[in-house]
Amino acid sequence: MPPPGSPTGIEAIYLANRDRLLRFLVARGAGDAAEDLVQDLWLKVSKRADGPIGNPVAYLFRAADTLMIDRYRSRRQSDLRDRAWSEDVGDGEVSPDPHAERVIAARQEAERVAAVLAGLGDRKAAIFRRARIDGVPQRQIAAELGISLSTVESDLRAACRALADLKERMR
Repeated sequence: MPPPGSPTGIEAIYLANRDRLLRFLVARGAGDAAEDLVQDLWLKVSKRADGPIGNPVAYLFRAADTLMIDRYRSRRQSDLRDRAWSEDVGDGEVSPDPHAERVIAARQEAERVAAVLAGLGDRKAAIFRRARIDGVPQRQIAAELGISLSTVESDLRAACRALADLKERMR
């Protein structure tokens, strides 16, 4: 029987195995945090209110391992959150969404294309839209506009050449 006032139960087992728990955590990669983890382990198991533990040594080692894993996950999440925050913030302002930047660039490019087509004249722009966007055959476009097939082909070539020039300028 232990002397009065000496630790019993889980406390006695914890104290008897404290150095082993510390070495275990260091070996598992806890490093400088091993001492804190052993202390956290004691706080956790000392508040435990349920019944006796079948294998208290194994319980302590498993609980120590779980605490270390939880601390690792928490630190990892914190690091990821900090990294994401530092990437999103520059000079005190939140950077725009990359998707929004692509949308803006696409709209600007569409405006340039529309301006080039408008500069070609109504007929050439209409022929280009009907042939390349609507997919209407050139013969049908010629019939709709009352012009020859060679005129449709010529106007389509002029529109494609103007857009190819725009593409070169945008590079």
